[in-house]
Amino acid sequence: MRWIGLRRSGNIEDRRRGGRGLALGGGGMLILILLAVLFGRDPAALMQLVSDGGAGPLPDEGGVAGVVATGDPEDDRLAEFVAVVLGDTETVWHDLFAQQGRSYREPKLVLFRDRVRSACGLAGSATGPFYCPGDEKVYLDLSFFADLGARFGAPGDFAQAYVIAHEIGHHVQKVLGISDRFDAQRRRLSEKEANALLVRLELQADFFAGVWAHHAQRARDLLEPGDFEEGLRAAAAVGDDRLQKQAQGYVVPDSFTHGTSEQRARWFRHGYETGDISQGNTFEVATP
Repeated sequence: MRWIGLRRSGNIEDRRRGGRGLALGGGGMLILILLAVLFGRDPAALMQLVSDGGAGPLPDEGGVAGVVATGDPEDDRLAEFVAVVLGDTETVWHDLFAQQGRSYREPKLVLFRDRVRSACGLAGSATGPFYCPGDEKVYLDLSFFADLGARFGAPGDFAQAYVIAHEIGHHVQKVLGISDRFDAQRRRLSEKEANALLVRLELQADFFAGVWAHHAQRARDLLEPGDFEEGLRAAAAVGDDRLQKQAQGYVVPDSFTHGTSEQRARWFRHGYETGDISQGNTFEVATP
């Protein structure tokens, strides 16, 4: 993927240097509570942070704006790569929204290690990258990229770019009001029905990732030979059927929340081939 030298986004919040928390005894916990009260902080939130083993800075503390060097060359290279991909999604979605007479609201992307607290709650690295609509931020532990290659069999920089673009796809849904309508509808459904609706939401985010790739390639010739296939492998690697088969030896379709490997790769391809945001209404097709 040809990304060196391209514009980096300024919407990176780097929490990789955040603390891991402290193991406190009863006296230490009492001091923590007193300090929290003294400085106007929520004691319960701080106690939860400690009991969870630490989760980096609390949300109102934020992180450092922009990518900050950690001394780990590979980790810092990945952070720069993430900033470039995020910047390119901003360029593409600003253009596409402007064509529709809309304004695109840029999200933040939070880099963290081990654990992080968001408006959606506490999450660990095992959760994988995620978008939180409550604060309109994407959360990413860079160690996931190693797992993407070694555990999921989808190495490569464009596979990593697909992951970022998919989470940004969820932000596009938020800005367009799609995720809010989804949330309102899901509350009235059974678990099985809600899961089926969630699959459609995820597949649309895959489609939007493909739309980004289409326009990035057309405008900036980002892809090298084999890159698109990397993206397809990444989409297929995180299909519900494949993940359930690996984890438990069998699949339970009614519990799917993201779609099958075939569905995810197909919708990513559809977005890439059309580049047309209007062709990605996964909620209206009979079978997504």
